[in-house]
Amino acid sequence: MRLSPLVLAFGLAASSLAVPVVGQKPDDQIAPRSVELLKQGEATLAAGRLIEADDALETALAVDPRNRAAFVAMAKVAMKQKLYGQAIRLTNKALSLEPTDKDALALQGSAMVELGASARAKEVLAKLQKLCTSGCPQAAELSGAIARGPSLAQAKPPATAPKKN
Repeated sequence: MRLSPLVLAFGLAASSLAVPVVGQKPDDQIAPRSVELLKQGEATLAAGRLIEADDALETALAVDPRNRAAFVAMAKVAMKQKLYGQAIRLTNKALSLEPTDKDALALQGSAMVELGASARAKEVLAKLQKLCTSGCPQAAELSGAIARGPSLAQAKPPATAPKKN
């Protein structure tokens, strides 16, 4: 009974001490196998083989889930497949690892434009412009996408003759 306040005080003091935590890995500490799979995925993406690229990139993330570039590359695959919501989710994961990733921000803004969320895309553009004080290609690309608007809105239905009854 007499020791319980003392034990509580020590317990409170011990719980308030700083505990070292494992920080985020820098990009140069990503697992080499994951980097290799990322390069393979980017090569198949450039060749237009989207399913193979997606498989390689997913494997890269299974090897090392901290591979931010793999999330961005998977978002590019999703954009090519016109899966804009998935592209936004993937860029969110990349941005949770590195909030200042310019490629992820530009890709996220482009996906938002395609979904018709121009106001949110403009917010992303403002973030990019704060990061790129001297101008960068990502900000120029996103501002061009905002000016163009969504490609789905530009598509016109095929001109067919009305059917006769």
